[in-house]
Amino acid sequence: MTHTHEPTTPGVRPSGAWAGWITFAAVMLLLLGMLHVFQGFVAMFDDGFFVVARSEDLFLVDMTAWGVVMLCWGLLQVGAGIGLAQGKAWARWFAVVVVFVDVLLQIGFLSAYPIWSAILILLDVLVIFALTVRWEEARAAM
Repeated sequence: MTHTHEPTTPGVRPSGAWAGWITFAAVMLLLLGMLHVFQGFVAMFDDGFFVVARSEDLFLVDMTAWGVVMLCWGLLQVGAGIGLAQGKAWARWFAVVVVFVDVLLQIGFLSAYPIWSAILILLDVLVIFALTVRWEEARAAM
C-alpha cells in the first residue's frame, strides 16, 4: 500500500508519536461531538434533567435553546473529527476553531454541571494541544 504525502518542510523529521496525537484528537472530537449531541437532546427534551440552582435559564437562554446549540455544536465536532481521521488539510484549523469555541460554550454550562463542564474543557484543551504542537512532524508521519 502506497501513500502520497504532501511535501514537508525541509529538515522536519516525521514523528509517529505526534501522528498518534492527531489520531487522539480525531477520536476525542468524535467522542466530544457525540457527547454534545446527547447532551443537546437531553437538554431539549427533558427540562428537569439539567438543574440550575438559581433559575431555569442558562447563560441567557433556556434549556431547549441550549440543547439546540449543543446538538449543532456536537455535529460540527463530529464533522471535524471525521475530517481529521481522513487526513483532510482543512480539518486541522476547523477543529481548532470548533474546540476553542466549545470551551467558551462549556463556560455557559458551568452553572448546571461544573465538574462535567470542567472535564469537557480539559478534553478540549488536550485536543488543541494535539493539533497545534509539532504539527509538521505529525503531518510528515501521516
